[in-house]
Amino acid sequence: MSRTTTLTVRLGGTLSDFVSANVGDGSYENASEYIRDLIRRDKERVEHETFNRLKVELTHAFAAPEDTYQPLSAAKVIARSRT
Repeated sequence: MSRTTTLTVRLGGTLSDFVSANVGDGSYENASEYIRDLIRRDKERVEHETFNRLKVELTHAFAAPEDTYQPLSAAKVIARSRT
């Protein structure tokens, strides 16, 4: 179940002008919609960067010679993922 959080954000000067320029011109109906879209885009960016880091690590791992592999227990894998 999702929950709703209400945030209050104060913007002044050029930031306020920038938001106003993007709201009401057809791009966004209101400032809340604009902020939600920015948060979604940032979330997607973070997920994309995380995926790319994982992809690079897996590419290196699969390119390594098989004799360099070391067995790991589930506990060690979990501990490594927390760092």
